[in-house]
Amino acid sequence: MNAIEEYLRLPDIPPQVRRIYEGLSINEKKATRPIEFIETFCKHSKGEYFGRPFKLLPFQKAFLAALYGHVNKDGRRIFREAFLYLSRKNGKSTLAAAIALYSLLTERGAEVYLAATKRDQANIIFNECYNMVRQSPELARLIRKRKSDLYYERGLGVLKSLGRNSDTLDGLNASTVILDECHAIEGRELYEVLKQSQSARAEPLFLTITTAGTVREGIFDDLIAIARDPDESFLPVLYEGADYRRPETWILSNPGLGTIKRVDELSERVKRAEKSPVELSGLLCKDFNIISNVSKAWLSWDTLNNEAVFNVDEFKDFYGIGAFDLSMTTDLTCAAAMWVRDGIRFVEEHFWIPEDRLTDELPYKKWLARGVLSLCSGNVINPDDIFHWLRQFTLPYIFYDAYSARYLSLKMERAGYKMCPVRQGAKSLSIPMERLAADLETKRLNYNNNPITKWCLANTCCATDRNGNFMPVKRRNPKYRIDGTAALLDAYYGLIEKEETLNNANQG
Repeated sequence: MNAIEEYLRLPDIPPQVRRIYEGLSINEKKATRPIEFIETFCKHSKGEYFGRPFKLLPFQKAFLAALYGHVNKDGRRIFREAFLYLSRKNGKSTLAAAIALYSLLTERGAEVYLAATKRDQANIIFNECYNMVRQSPELARLIRKRKSDLYYERGLGVLKSLGRNSDTLDGLNASTVILDECHAIEGRELYEVLKQSQSARAEPLFLTITTAGTVREGIFDDLIAIARDPDESFLPVLYEGADYRRPETWILSNPGLGTIKRVDELSERVKRAEKSPVELSGLLCKDFNIISNVSKAWLSWDTLNNEAVFNVDEFKDFYGIGAFDLSMTTDLTCAAAMWVRDGIRFVEEHFWIPEDRLTDELPYKKWLARGVLSLCSGNVINPDDIFHWLRQFTLPYIFYDAYSARYLSLKMERAGYKMCPVRQGAKSLSIPMERLAADLETKRLNYNNNPITKWCLANTCCATDRNGNFMPVKRRNPKYRIDGTAALLDAYYGLIEKEETLNNANQG
């Protein structure tokens, strides 16, 4: 019986993990080799396990058996990329270090890179590798520490750490890449450079090991999407699905619970977090792999995410609410049209950015291709573009932030619209925020799966005034916009005032 078959006999395996493992054909010799290497030569270097041999847990053995034992007719690994999704304190760094050393010693001319958004993070695994070498006479005879790497002289192999801003990203010829905590990485540049560096290798390995995190629209979101619909060369092992209120489910997100990770410590963290919304957000993200956005986020990812769509042409002659959040240069500009039908709020949003502000830091080009973003020529927003977009719908009332909107508001007023400025403060926006959050929670708001709307909602934090009212605030990083949220809240402010009027008009 191989390691996967033994593991599948256990209860409490996440169904998505079970499905991946059940269909695999395994070459037992190749599957066993990394397991025997790790348990023979690698030792722990931290805490109560210091100096003890690394005895792999069933979930770790199954992962290694799948990664190395699922081979083609030529005996080469089928899985060239793997995504191991584990909550914190489940032994990620130790396992990653052992895999890195195995990779260093089993390919001639190996280049093994440990990468993270910061080199200090990557060095956690690198230092664990070095500690394993120091504790093993056999490894110490083969591998020596140089200034910035570990060197395997017999095979001319190197193992080193990299950060996103490392000077050495060009010219790599990576055989193995281990990307740690990709949830913290903004953008795709580091991933793309490292992935491309493996193009000349016959049997490359790209392993991502991560918990859930708070950065949206980064490489984590792309990889988690691939992991939910992988091709045959991608091994996704996702430990998720636990409910923090039900201790019997905790092992679904924590396969090392009761061995590597202590049950009593997790229980204590849950008790503390139940008394603090901010601490609860961190607990759900890091201990239960529930995707979040920012550390003091207004909405959880599960709340804001809605992939429902609708045909906007059905509402062209339907009375609705219009709204816009107008910028001049730096921010996005957003316009929204909202309709209510059968208790569901349907929202179509469109965004604009000055052509001169177009960069590759954010997926603007992807949004342009999808048709949810338009460019304004030059370096400023053209209010006429927003005017013409709103004119395609039947929107008798337009709610808006009056800042820098005098020209557009006067033009729309002359065209017959009832213009309704919305004061941007906690007193005005608290109730719209409550209504919007409630509708997102119950999926009564359909925003046509607009990726920019979703991104803006994920970027929105919440501030509270001394009277307990709250309002939206931006994240500290200025490139993360909330303009789509602002336009939505203006529309909700209008909905509170005008919903009955619009319902009567649409029924008449």
